[in-house]
Amino acid sequence: MAVQLPPNRGPCQSSRVNTYHWTELIIYQNLPDVVLYVAGVLACFGRRDLITTMPDRLDVLTGSCMQIPCSFDIVHQNKYTFNSTILTSGVWIKGNPYFGGRLDSVIFNSTEMVNRYQGEITGNMSQKNCTTVFFNVTTNYTDKYYFRIESQPFRATDTEKFVSIVVSDLPSSPIITVSGEVKEGTPVSLNCSAVAPCPEHPPELTWTLPTHFTTENQLQENPDQTKSFLSTVTFTPSYLHHQKNITCTAVYPVGTSNKRAEHNMKLNISFSPKDTTASISPADPVLVGSCVNLTCSSTANPPVTNFTWFKISEGKTTQVASGLSYTLNVTVGDGGLYYSEARNSHGCGKSNEVQLAIKESKTSGVGFWFLVSGVAAGTLGTILLISLISLFVWRRNSRLHDGLERTDSPQGQNSPVGTLCTNQATAGEEPEEPAEDQPEEIQYGDIDFSKLQTKETPAAAQDRIQGQESEYAEVNVTGRGAQEPPLNNLDGLYAQVNKISAC
Repeated sequence: MAVQLPPNRGPCQSSRVNTYHWTELIIYQNLPDVVLYVAGVLACFGRRDLITTMPDRLDVLTGSCMQIPCSFDIVHQNKYTFNSTILTSGVWIKGNPYFGGRLDSVIFNSTEMVNRYQGEITGNMSQKNCTTVFFNVTTNYTDKYYFRIESQPFRATDTEKFVSIVVSDLPSSPIITVSGEVKEGTPVSLNCSAVAPCPEHPPELTWTLPTHFTTENQLQENPDQTKSFLSTVTFTPSYLHHQKNITCTAVYPVGTSNKRAEHNMKLNISFSPKDTTASISPADPVLVGSCVNLTCSSTANPPVTNFTWFKISEGKTTQVASGLSYTLNVTVGDGGLYYSEARNSHGCGKSNEVQLAIKESKTSGVGFWFLVSGVAAGTLGTILLISLISLFVWRRNSRLHDGLERTDSPQGQNSPVGTLCTNQATAGEEPEEPAEDQPEEIQYGDIDFSKLQTKETPAAAQDRIQGQESEYAEVNVTGRGAQEPPLNNLDGLYAQVNKISAC
């Protein structure tokens, strides 16, 4: 068996979808076809005559259509074999590009009237555009797809490039993107993008935002030539919108119904400190020496990096401390108004003013010295009063002792008229003598001077005759028990003294 090749050998090509052969070969009729097929495969192994460009993956909805963006090119050495003026067929192969003997792998041929999958090549094949649309997609469409062209005299399949089709009952969620920093007071744009696998029926996008906004919608082409529906919303954010939810919803028309998917996210808005508040504890007036705590709170994004405390006194503002809180032991000069400032990279916020009031106390300030002076004066006055009373009693006691001595004297004519009784003895009884070793016990009694009446005694009459003037009084002494305190005790003397009128 011999094979004779002509001088000009053509490229490795396929004349039918499912067979390969050498063009312009003279083959003996008894040469088995399988030998020719294997020979053709071996000859074509490692060669890529067709290069296609298509996306790596497409996500498609059940019941919808899908568009596969596609374009192709022929390697340089084979360009002379491709004639764009000749009708070229586009063929889609499912699963495996080596479809020999498996005609069910060929799901679409543009030159055939009936195909396994209903579709249409919308691209211009003469311009190497092989974009194709398939209709009424089902979950059975999920697989890998290869593209092949057939044209006289060129036929080839790109075995190295395929597109993965993924069919599901639910649409994929749209994607929200932010262009730049979202800053308070500065207009910002948010983009919501949803895939449009069927550009003839793109999804409808709607927004949910916590503020007024404007939108702009358009169908755009992605770098891989797939289509997406883009909605842009523009608004001016406020710090009140920070961490608020926004939603972009995509609604896909599928037959007589709709399928929807949404994307939620929280707004991250940068703003200077807001709602800055200062508080003081305790809030009521405090005593000097008390502990007082001042605290500042604020809302900011990014968070506050510095808190500063100020005091207002006599119209002047002075910085007194830094930090979230300020604790001080109160002195007389700490009273006044206080406020704080919170600062981050976007600015600062000033708090309300709080009053630190100092409560007057009896032991503070001038009142304290008045109290000390009053106590000292009262103590001194008490000491003086006690001293005067003691002196008065001592002098009376001295006079009383003198009277007792004169009464006991044999010359009693110079003694005042009266009697001083110790323990009264019964008539005819002798008084008991005190023990020699025991101190003499002093007796106490009530002294009662007659108010206005006087009793003239013989001694007084004699003195009056002799021209002497004296004042006399009658002294009645009532004996008291031995249990009474000594006479020299300040509280021991009990007497009622009535002034006697002069004779």
